[in-house]
This record gives sequence, structure tokens and C-alpha cells, in this order.
Amino acid sequence: MKTLTDVGNLMCLHMDEIEPGEGTDTPEFLINATAKLLNQKEERNWVPVIVKEIGKNQYEVIGNTFVYAVAEAAGLERVWCIIAEPTDSAAEVAKVLAGEAIPQINLSAATRDEIAAALKYLVDQPGSPLKGIKLAVAINRIEEDPGRKYWKTLSPITKLKCGITAGKKLDALKQVFYLAPEPYPDVITEPAILETFTATELKAMAKKRELAVPKSAKKPDLVKLLSA
Repeated sequence: MKTLTDVGNLMCLHMDEIEPGEGTDTPEFLINATAKLLNQKEERNWVPVIVKEIGKNQYEVIGNTFVYAVAEAAGLERVWCIIAEPTDSAAEVAKVLAGEAIPQINLSAATRDEIAAALKYLVDQPGSPLKGIKLAVAINRIEEDPGRKYWKTLSPITKLKCGITAGKKLDALKQVFYLAPEPYPDVITEPAILETFTATELKAMAKKRELAVPKSAKKPDLVKLLSA
């Protein structure tokens, strides 16, 4: 029985030992044409498939799924594979390195350069819903927003007046960004952050801080009171 000592090794495995995993969405033409080329040249898959061990002499593809599909279409009996650790993080990295998934960055803590690079990548994609936005404006307003590190969703971006609205534009950001927000501090005094709360939530904050709130107080009054 092979053990985890095989992790990191390059091995030539029998195709019947390998499960395809999630498979590939590569067009059938590219798979079949590449398989034909492989057979014509009498070559092996010198670009290895990335697999993880799932049982005794059993493996599952986690990266380079196109190469596996070509090997299968070419009728190869054996295929070169690299054995990866059987973890979710290894599978995620394998897919990204193989160009099968887009890496994401934590917008809660992203630097200006990271935000700029990610937005430019999205804008440059064919048919991108973000084409036409003022990139410099969007970068500045997202990077400078003091509440960004507390966002639980990307929705606050739609209130920054940077050209990114709800719907397809906002959904496009989910390709490259995820959020890992910090917890709110016990006492919030930043007006821009207070503005993101409802009047009811602001009144609850004022009560917790034992601040006197006039019955006629509106949201702007509460923001002013709490930020003092």
C-alpha cells in the first residue's frame, strides 16, 4: 500500500487507478485534437497530472484536468502524475497553478496595489461588465474607505459612487475578492463607519455607551453624537 511518503513524487500510474475528479470544461475539439497529436508523436504526457491519494492504489485528479482528459482520449494505459497532499488547500493551489481557477485576495486587508491589479484584471476581460468604469476612481474609493476592513459583503462598494453598481458589476468582483472582516471595535467613533448602520443600531450603540439620545434624533444626529 502506498503511503503519504509518495507525496511530492512523480509517478507513472495506471489510468484505471485514477478518478477524474471534477473534470474539465475544455472544448471537446481541443481534447481530441491534442490526444491525436499525442498519439501521432508517440509521446507521453510530459506535463503531469496532479492527483491525491484517496485509497489503496487509488487516486483522484485535483489539477491539470485537461492533461488527464487528453490522456484518457488518447487511450493511454499509464499517465505521469505528481502526488499532492490530500488537503483542500493543496487542491486549491493545484487548480490555481494549473490555470484552472482564479486566485482571490482578501479585500478586507488588500493593499492599494493588490486592489488596482485585481480591478484591472477584471476590466481587461472580454465582455467584462466593468468596462467603462473609471478605474482610478474605483481604486481610490475602495482602498480609502475606512470601513472596508469590517465589510461582511461587497455591497458597500455600490455606495462609494465609483461606477460599480449592484448586479453584474458587483458579481464580477467575486471572481477575485473574498472578505475576512475584522470584528467591530467595542466603541466606534468614525463617522463613515457609523453611517453604515441603521438608526436603530445607532440608538442601541448610544444606549450601550450610556449616551442621552433625544427622542427626535435622526440618523445624522446619532452619527454626530456617537462620533463626538
